[in-house]
Amino acid sequence: MAIRNRFSELLPEITAWRRDIHENPELLFETHRTSQFVADRLAEFGCDEIVTGIGRTGVVALIKGRSDSKGKVVGLRADMDALPIEEATGLPYASKTPGVMHACGHDGHTAMLLGAAKYLAETRNFDGTVAVIFQPAEEGGGGGLEMCKDGMMERFGIDEVYGMHNWPGRPIGTFAIRPGPFFAATDTFEIVMEGKGGHAAKPNETVDSIVMAAQ
Repeated sequence: MAIRNRFSELLPEITAWRRDIHENPELLFETHRTSQFVADRLAEFGCDEIVTGIGRTGVVALIKGRSDSKGKVVGLRADMDALPIEEATGLPYASKTPGVMHACGHDGHTAMLLGAAKYLAETRNFDGTVAVIFQPAEEGGGGGLEMCKDGMMERFGIDEVYGMHNWPGRPIGTFAIRPGPFFAATDTFEIVMEGKGGHAAKPNETVDSIVMAAQ
């Protein structure tokens, strides 16, 4: 069966998963319900190995290909956590948790990867092994780093990892990719400035540390 036709058949189920996750958003590492939802679906698909609690609430499952050759272990990664935002969309599947919303699309990422896992588990038309990785705490908690510190890469022998992010501004049915850094990221830093005070009426005689810092 053609890949496109099979995913078309899976679309209603994937949509239902996404809306369930959207209704029940969780923050940072507190993705207990979402992690359990993911693990339950992976078990239904017949994944070869499912491990929970990696990086606190992360989930990893292995799906082995048909070939007898070992091949590579390729990771496919999605994030599961939501944001501390009050939802005001009025959607029938809007967040049921006050002050928490899937405003960055991680509900979609999780549902997409579940759909890929179901397809891969039922077809297994590839060499090597696929590791599907469901990460908590992408929104500032460093969940990916915690999963790596927990030995995820070594434990499953993962050779490389791929991830993607929804982008509503792109035309439907297209995707974009480029080498190197792709998006900006937030970070924290400290700088020390030494200015020169003076009278508010004569700013020309001062050295404004705010202007210096902005530069």
